[in-house]
Amino acid sequence: MVRRMATNRKAAKRAASEPVRIGIIGGSGLYSMAGLTDAREIRVKTPFGAPSDAFVIGTLEGKRVAFLSRHGRGHRFSPGEINYRANIYAMKTLGVERILSVSAVGSLREDLHPLEFLIPDQFFDRTRGRIATFFGDGIVAHVGFDKPTCGQLAKSLADACSRAAVTAHAKGTYVCMEGPQFSTLAESHFYRQSRFDVIGMTNLTEAKLAREAEICYATVAMITDYDCWHPEHDSVSVPDIIANLTKNAANVQRVIRETVRTLPNARDCKCASALAHAILTDRKLIPAATKRRLAPIIGKYIS
Repeated sequence: MVRRMATNRKAAKRAASEPVRIGIIGGSGLYSMAGLTDAREIRVKTPFGAPSDAFVIGTLEGKRVAFLSRHGRGHRFSPGEINYRANIYAMKTLGVERILSVSAVGSLREDLHPLEFLIPDQFFDRTRGRIATFFGDGIVAHVGFDKPTCGQLAKSLADACSRAAVTAHAKGTYVCMEGPQFSTLAESHFYRQSRFDVIGMTNLTEAKLAREAEICYATVAMITDYDCWHPEHDSVSVPDIIANLTKNAANVQRVIRETVRTLPNARDCKCASALAHAILTDRKLIPAATKRRLAPIIGKYIS
């Protein structure tokens, strides 16, 4: 990543005052974002604890963005250890309205090849015990999640893949497993029989929280290899996977830059009003502490 730290007070003041509407979450193989200028690191405190790492705020293709390494630089957090609530809450407090997510996945289909991308429009949950909601502690909300990604943002990613000459599949189902172990052979065959397309360990939890925070969310699933169902799976070595991660990271950087460049400033989707009719609790009974904690998320609905 080109990380130019703000070199004077004027640059720092400009960086702080300009709105950050686009968030980028980098996954395995993408721990930094190339092309960022006027970049500076900030650490965001949240009532849910610390995010995975410092945010890098900078300008990408003329727009202010916030980049976060999901696993932390140096890949320090396994999928089950990531503080997803802190990551998404911090994005919300920074003003982020759209999150472009990147993750490494395994393929469950012969025709989804390593080094290709898939833009999922559906998820299937195989995680266990993860906290995937901001609500509780005296407030109940049920957001719609039948379409778990933002269709408009996903289309922007798919179109950007085409312009960046990266082979991408516009729709598919991402099965999110708990990990950190990979699938058993029986599980892998079960997922294929269920007609799932790719398998990963992180994105579903992010998507649920982003919806509750009224943030548009879409992901680029970067295929590194075939899951263990494939007859040639055992011949794939760790160096092979690392090489594919490196190639995928270079390709997805182009895709992210192209997406950011062409995104319209205004949103025209339902993500921004996901909570409009979702909060069921009598407003008079919501604890004051809960209101304060969730103010960035529920503030426009509950004073």
